[in-house]
Amino acid sequence: MRREDRATGVPPAQLSALSVLVFGGSRTLGELASAEQVRPPTMTRIVQALEAEGLVRRESDPRDGRVQRLSATAKGRRVMQQARKRRVTNLATLLERLSPAEITRVQESAKLVEQALAQEP
Repeated sequence: MRREDRATGVPPAQLSALSVLVFGGSRTLGELASAEQVRPPTMTRIVQALEAEGLVRRESDPRDGRVQRLSATAKGRRVMQQARKRRVTNLATLLERLSPAEITRVQESAKLVEQALAQEP
């Protein structure tokens, strides 16, 4: 999957932060840093690079003008959608190589993972 991500031309840390904004909605810098489990100075550098590429924009929070919210631009959303499409295509190709019994095991495993995630606090 990482090979597919390289095709975006966006470094992994930036792509991960962009993913949070595309699929999770706008965030403050602190919220994004927390989601990505990095310190705010690190996230500042990541966001600056994303802004320079036109993938992310800052906007004042409508409820508190002192707060800046980060959101993906249309270009950022396109990059993530294309990355997701490449990942899904690659995964489908890999799964096609499995036997029916192996596919059943993958499905059962996926159900277990979903159950475990549903129980997460």
